[in-house]
Amino acid sequence: MQKKTWGVNNFIKECNRIAKKKGWWEDERNDGELIALMHSELSEALEAMRNHGQKADIAEELADCCIRIFDYCGARKINLEKALLKKIEYNKTRPYRHGKKF
Repeated sequence: MQKKTWGVNNFIKECNRIAKKKGWWEDERNDGELIALMHSELSEALEAMRNHGQKADIAEELADCCIRIFDYCGARKINLEKALLKKIEYNKTRPYRHGKKF
């Protein structure tokens, strides 16, 4: 049996499909609220770190953030994979730490 290859666009399609199936897109959703929910998952990852959580706990919260991002991109027809590839190529051209302290 051949293992399925998962690219970013496949994650986007699957996460959005599941969210629709579970009723999260029955009504129009506010973009600001959706971004805040993504942020809340990162806050939960930070709390897991602060509470000396295991890597698996932190990874789960980061996965939740990715799922929310992928679902949003699917619903709003955002080609995140293309944007990621473009940004990676741009970052290769930037100077060391591009003048930032952190």
